[in-house]
Amino acid sequence: MAFIVGIDGPAGSGKGTVTKRVANKLVLINIDTGSTYRCVALEVLNRNINIDDIEKIIEVAKNIKIDIKPLPEGDKIFLNGKEVTKEIRSKEVTTIVSPISSIKEVRLAMVELQRKMAKGKNVIMEGRDICTYVFPNADVKIYLDASIEERAKRRFKENQEKGIEMSYEEVYESIRKRDENDKTKEIGALKPAEDSIIVDTTNLTIDEVVEKIIEIIKRKM
Repeated sequence: MAFIVGIDGPAGSGKGTVTKRVANKLVLINIDTGSTYRCVALEVLNRNINIDDIEKIIEVAKNIKIDIKPLPEGDKIFLNGKEVTKEIRSKEVTTIVSPISSIKEVRLAMVELQRKMAKGKNVIMEGRDICTYVFPNADVKIYLDASIEERAKRRFKENQEKGIEMSYEEVYESIRKRDENDKTKEIGALKPAEDSIIVDTTNLTIDEVVEKIIEIIKRKM
């Protein structure tokens, strides 16, 4: 029987890092839903599709092949058979992924894919709407949050480590716009589920957040 942990929260709240560590410690399959939308955005760029050409973007979402392979050194993301783990984190993809993920038909296509990925497995999934829309009946629901300043600082540092050229100001503005867009989406708007446990990570270390999440999950398992 499948056991599902959903972790929602805004960009830079620590979802990705925390989810990977918790997955390793509790032997859960980690599915990064945000990477599926980033793959759509990357393919839109690869095909030189205009961001306003909604029909072509929908066609891309319905026809591309996305695979996520969890490995000890980190997840590897494949788009149409090619590894794109670093490419989907580029500045260009980051700029367009939020409006693309707001398109209703894109959202529906990716949610269907995410549900297929999790079917019959013990998984931990992170995103913006896992507990409210993708898996409203998840066994554990957690909402990670942090101040926008702290989130921008984290994402800026993460980009530097990955060799992604973005100033702190650019990162801050990108996150601010992302928050605004994510909270007003027609489907899967960013918000805590009514029964989500909210964890503010602003003043916590990654290790402290991981231990807190593990404690919450173990109480449910």
